Amino acid sequence: MSNKKDVECREKIDELAVALQGLQTVSTICKKMGISRKTAINYVYELRKAGFVRTTRGNKKLRIYEISSVSRRDLGYPGFYDIINKYSPLKIAKPYEHRVYKPLAIEEVIVRAIKMQDFRTVLASLALFRHVSDWSLLYTYSKKENVRRKVGALYELSRQVVRVRRIDKRIGKKLLLGTDDKFIIPDVHSKDFHAIEKKWKVYIPFNRKDLSKLKE
Repeated sequence: MSNKKDVECREKIDELAVALQGLQTVSTICKKMGISRKTAINYVYELRKAGFVRTTRGNKKLRIYEISSVSRRDLGYPGFYDIINKYSPLKIAKPYEHRVYKPLAIEEVIVRAIKMQDFRTVLASLALFRHVSDWSLLYTYSKKENVRRKVGALYELSRQVVRVRRIDKRIGKKLLLGTDDKFIIPDVHSKDFHAIEKKWKVYIPFNRKDLSKLKE
């Protein structure tokens, strides 16, 4: 009897994880499920215990719950979106569950974000420059994907909003030799940051107002 009850309980948790998949707060859970705040908190507790929830902090220290439809206990290392949401105050709603069996380097995630050419993803990834520990590795990934000048331009842009260690001068010069195209986001360029655009010969897709979203 207890086994049947355990199975039913697990099935209910699985269904709940599917229903709430994505980025949630207690308030959004209440609204989506039509439940009280206390019940919503209990749902989060049960989902976390089963491995479906990762908690992050948004602006004004608001708790944001990344709810997956697949238990993290059954998966490998944090994936692309997990890493961005861990280090950036601007959170990304995951279009799918992405986990890997080999840890992703911050440097690789930055380059992957640029290659996606998605406005919010690239903007959120600016916060990751703060955690770069190997400039040579960042250069290697950027050269491989032909985004050297874009990486250099976004590095300089990131310093407008977060504390970032100075890039190795030799790496900076090598990034300038990139042959990538001018658009980080297709056909989008900024009203601001013309000096950065001129130096790196790429169009910055963000304005100063956009960068304010990265300030905690």
